[in-house]
Amino acid sequence: MYVLKDGEYAKIRRGDFRESGRAPDGSLVVEHTDTDQVVAVPGSQWRIPSHDSTQYGTRLLSRLLPGRKFPFPKSLYAVEDALRFFVNDKPEAVILDFFAGSGTTAQAVMRLNKQDGGTRRSILVTNNEISAHEETTFRLKGLRPGDPEWESQGICEYFTIPRMAAAVTGTTPDGSAIEGDYKFIDEFPMAEGFEENVEFFTMTYEAPRPVAHNRAFEAIAPLLWLRAGAQGRRIEKARHDFDVAHTYGVLFDLDASQGFLASVSEVESIRIAFIVTDDDRGYQMVCGELPSRVEAVRLYESYLTNFTINTGRE
Repeated sequence: MYVLKDGEYAKIRRGDFRESGRAPDGSLVVEHTDTDQVVAVPGSQWRIPSHDSTQYGTRLLSRLLPGRKFPFPKSLYAVEDALRFFVNDKPEAVILDFFAGSGTTAQAVMRLNKQDGGTRRSILVTNNEISAHEETTFRLKGLRPGDPEWESQGICEYFTIPRMAAAVTGTTPDGSAIEGDYKFIDEFPMAEGFEENVEFFTMTYEAPRPVAHNRAFEAIAPLLWLRAGAQGRRIEKARHDFDVAHTYGVLFDLDASQGFLASVSEVESIRIAFIVTDDDRGYQMVCGELPSRVEAVRLYESYLTNFTINTGRE
């Protein structure tokens, strides 16, 4: 007796299979109605040579960062294949990895973009911790977190950042061309690098009062740029009136709203307008005159609200 699996039965019900005859024992012989579009759930285990973490995780990383040993990095191609299931037809997808490790996810996204000309973005988040063994050794030396020698050996500073730089530039931290080629779906020398942009940010905590009084704009400027899509010029400094970049604009003074609205209307690529004000009525008036394609975000009230701990105190 052969039992039809649920997934195959569902395909028959959907019409993915068509009957093409019967076998000598009377059972149906079916085939896909569209061989170019196969709907399938990936298995829980992939026993594929390209997914070997030793060959394409540890050894591949050693080409990018000679002499540096990261424990159990994933195969670059395993991560690439996993992402392909979900973003193959989404060339503008954003992939978030909250446990960046050595940075395999970002490099896999770079490869996917190169293969189809996509502009997918990856956001990696990591701390800068060191191994337990290193921590013991450093403390015996009288070092502590924050000391340059300690921080230089952290996972972010020692692996994630230099790996991203090596992958994009095609050179190792000492400036040598990376040896070897990328394999499988897209084969080319690793020394060619990628046409990608990379930004590194350190997250800090800002006191509410300086932010509320527009004295900490430079600290939150990267967040606004990221929120607007991380494309084009970044607005770095506060101005007395307004500033408009490629995908967003910032209105610093409501008295300059007419000029701001005119500039926003002229730039078709703008998608977000950040408005600095505590005036509810003024904010609503500006929002009402923005083009429908532009989303309005209020500063700094919304910034403070998002990061306020519910204690009733600042």
